[in-house]
Amino acid sequence: MIERIKAAYLLWHEYHSTLPKIHRYSLGARIDALYIESIEGMSAAAFLPREEKLPYVRLAVRKIDTLKLLLMILWESRSLDTKKYGALSEKMDEVGKMLGGWQGQLAKNSAPQKRGEK
Repeated sequence: MIERIKAAYLLWHEYHSTLPKIHRYSLGARIDALYIESIEGMSAAAFLPREEKLPYVRLAVRKIDTLKLLLMILWESRSLDTKKYGALSEKMDEVGKMLGGWQGQLAKNSAPQKRGEK
């Protein structure tokens, strides 16, 4: 999963410098920061004990969801063309699905068991 977010960030890094100035230093800078914060959350979770992972995965999920929305705004404002938006969206959807699965698995395993269940 870290490899996939890294690949998505490297693609974004290529596109970031081509954004119009009006968005490059505002929305583009925030998207860049969200990518980095997502990578930080995922890498922290990857190396923590199982019982400590969930808050970091949840944080990464929130960051990725925000990132997707901001990318959509860039596309809708025509600061990011359809081909670039499609390439980024595809990668981010894949990362989002993987994170969602990881979050679900962690939540399932950390849920308190009812009496009598094993």
